[in-house]
Amino acid sequence: MIMELYQAYIQTPLGITAIKGNEHGLTSVSVRDDKNLVPTEVLPDSLATAAIQLQEYFAGKRTTFELQLNIRGTDFQKSVWQELLRIPYGKTISYLELARRLGDVKSIRAAAAANGQNPFWIVVPCHRVIGSDGSLTGYAGGLWRKKWLLEHESPY
Repeated sequence: MIMELYQAYIQTPLGITAIKGNEHGLTSVSVRDDKNLVPTEVLPDSLATAAIQLQEYFAGKRTTFELQLNIRGTDFQKSVWQELLRIPYGKTISYLELARRLGDVKSIRAAAAANGQNPFWIVVPCHRVIGSDGSLTGYAGGLWRKKWLLEHESPY
């Protein structure tokens, strides 16, 4: 039995965010640059909690998410995304460290690619992975958003 997927849009400081999912969990959270999108007036019940938690995050009242995720991807992608969930709020790791944590420093490019394909913007914190030299490298939502998110999470 295929459950219907719902989609809603919410306004965030970084643009319109699309939330997709159903009663079995979220299937994606993404930021959009489409100027024609407008926030959804009445959110489906299955997406309301995600919208509330995202707003709490942006208001500085939430540092972790408690959402049911319906994660789809290869086993390797899933292992990368699970590792991203272990990076604490306000902390960063390098792509090399991510590969080390996965058990193979040679997987750095594959880990970076999987990081970039993360379907759960902010919820699975791919923005917390930076270059070994501290540079803000590679971010699907744009480096300005990555910088904003890291500053937002900074304890200073």
